Amino acid sequence: MPAVGVANGGNNKEYAGNLTSYVLVTCIIAAMGGLIFGYDIGISGGVTSMNSFLEKFFPSVYRKKELDKSTNQYCKYDSQTLTMFTSSLYLAALMASIVAATVTRKFGRKWSMLFGGLLFCSGAIINAAAKAVWMLILGRILLGFGIGFSNQSVPLYLSEMAPSKYRGALNIGFQLSITVGILVANLLNYFFAKIKGGWGWRLSLGGAMVPALIITIGSLVLPDTPNSMIERGQHDEAKAQLQMIRGVDDVSEEFSDLVCS
Repeated sequence: MPAVGVANGGNNKEYAGNLTSYVLVTCIIAAMGGLIFGYDIGISGGVTSMNSFLEKFFPSVYRKKELDKSTNQYCKYDSQTLTMFTSSLYLAALMASIVAATVTRKFGRKWSMLFGGLLFCSGAIINAAAKAVWMLILGRILLGFGIGFSNQSVPLYLSEMAPSKYRGALNIGFQLSITVGILVANLLNYFFAKIKGGWGWRLSLGGAMVPALIITIGSLVLPDTPNSMIERGQHDEAKAQLQMIRGVDDVSEEFSDLVCS
């Protein structure tokens, strides 16, 4: 089977090639896929502590939180429905990752990222417009599907596009994006919670559309990786792509290893 991951395997080879501006830009765009995961990690905790959100969707939790001061803080959030709201995303991401592996292999990394971005954007819209708990849970499930596809394809895309000696530095961009997403989400929660009228939670949840659109639009302009082309039998196109992203004409050694491994 053609290679799908790190081109130089475990032999510590250093292939010919440079860190071109083309690769740097594509890796920065692709790494933005981490924003959707980080944003959700940061936003969900803040939203579930907003009184207006709890009062509308989880009144029993709101009563424990605001009226019953004798109850332990951890026990105030003892609600199976609230647990379903928070955990449904991670369960959906787990299931999606299984399907995403096949989609990423058969159709390419960029299309898996596109699909993930569209699913995440759909979930954000439903959550922002939620009128009932079932809409919140449906939105969270779609968010989870989006994260499952993005987390499957983005690190793989970065590894395959980056030159071997810069692979670690560029791959860490995904983790950096997750951290940035968490930071931005917490800052937004802080300000949105202060909005009078109690609708700030809609902005927090709907704000997930921004990172979703970044990875969705970005995936449309990103090139396919040579590894992905080889998997689909496009050897000539893969070699031409490898020459372009490495910035050198002689890529025979790396290309041969990609085909044979």
